[in-house]
Amino acid sequence: MSIRLYDTSTRQVRDFVPLVPGCVSIYLCGATVQSAPHIGHIRSGLNFDIMQRWFAYRGYQVTFARNVTDIDDKVIAKERQLGTPWWQIAYENERAFNDGYAALGCLPPTVEPRATGHIPEMIEMMQGLIAKGHAYAADGNVYFDVRSYPDYLALSNQKLADLRQPEGEGETGKRDPRDFAMWKAAKPGEPSWETPWGRGRPGWHLECSAMAHKYLGSAFDVHGGGLDLIFPHHENEIAQSKAYGDDFANFWVHNAWVTMAGEKMSKSLGNSVLVSEMVRRWRPIVLRYYLGAPHYRSMIEYSEESLREAEAGFARIEGFVQRTVERFGNVDAAPEVPPAFAEAMDDDLGVPQALAVVHTAVRQGNSALNADDKENAVARLAEVRAMLGVLGLDPLDPQWAGTERGEDLHGVVDSLVRLVLDQRQAARERKDYATADAIRDQLGLAGLAIEDTPSGPRWTINNQ
Repeated sequence: MSIRLYDTSTRQVRDFVPLVPGCVSIYLCGATVQSAPHIGHIRSGLNFDIMQRWFAYRGYQVTFARNVTDIDDKVIAKERQLGTPWWQIAYENERAFNDGYAALGCLPPTVEPRATGHIPEMIEMMQGLIAKGHAYAADGNVYFDVRSYPDYLALSNQKLADLRQPEGEGETGKRDPRDFAMWKAAKPGEPSWETPWGRGRPGWHLECSAMAHKYLGSAFDVHGGGLDLIFPHHENEIAQSKAYGDDFANFWVHNAWVTMAGEKMSKSLGNSVLVSEMVRRWRPIVLRYYLGAPHYRSMIEYSEESLREAEAGFARIEGFVQRTVERFGNVDAAPEVPPAFAEAMDDDLGVPQALAVVHTAVRQGNSALNADDKENAVARLAEVRAMLGVLGLDPLDPQWAGTERGEDLHGVVDSLVRLVLDQRQAARERKDYATADAIRDQLGLAGLAIEDTPSGPRWTINNQ
């Protein structure tokens, strides 16, 4: 069975046929680095990490480009808010994103280009589009003429007559309000670069078209990103690139969001859960399991309870691995994954079905352990390690060294702390505030910070 992927542009699952036999080229819209990452951001990188791992397992040579948007309206707004240079904000948060990817076991991309490093390529693309009649300059801005590209909005399935294009400050001189900015004229105090149309800075959409063209050529296999990027970002990328003469992406693959209370996890909503905080409270391998286990096109509704369920699910897998190694010694991963696992992964990266195969092998392995059946227990462990390796979840992999239960003990500590917090809550309900405060203070002396939230008390390790 060949790999099949859901293609947003055709709205169906299609057989994957690479443009170059034996090779796969992937472009993923990466971070806009105005703030540190929350787990919703890292989910996208993790989903496409699983994709590149599966392609590699199937024998493909993978070229994976993941960009960094280090200049845009949001970064500049953060500069005004903090009084910190935009480049410092961008670089600090770029490092935070890379720390988050690494903490959750994501393989590094083949190339990770920054927008500010590709201004010449953007100018060249704009010049070509202007020469072909698809773009025009006005008041130092450069706009794409959406009416010049007949297939505009095919990806998002909208009608041009109904379109309300997002518009930024200072976008003057448009021939049509639906045209979008590829280049923005310089404003006082903002970063800018010299162009044939005056000083200015890139528009968000142009960056990815120019970088994809440079690193993956005029045609590549897969373009990825979150659902929220379909419009306007990916729609505008397609218009620019195809009008320029590129065939651009053969498949469009979009991951769903991590939500809280039904809303997309977002910096602007203030409901984000920072990766830097989460990896202090949860084992990184458990976070990877939590974010990677659902199908990439399924929403994840974040809650502490669902994370604890993921922790328990992974503990069943890890417990079998550890018990088998303790009894029979280390066992190498099998050279191939079981056929049912491969079939699930080939079918649009069906991780939930693939993990069901893992759990079945774990149950069989535990039965073999109970029967002192070394041959079957070792065979199941080899299969389990092969499958977990593909998903980046093998607890014996050196990348997870230092995150064992002996060092973290989060699940045990969480259960014990919740017993104490229940006692504190009972004291508060009977208006015994002295006892409640004493419990909180004792937890503080033990190194735990207690925060009362609308959904109940939450504890974190106090590192101060």
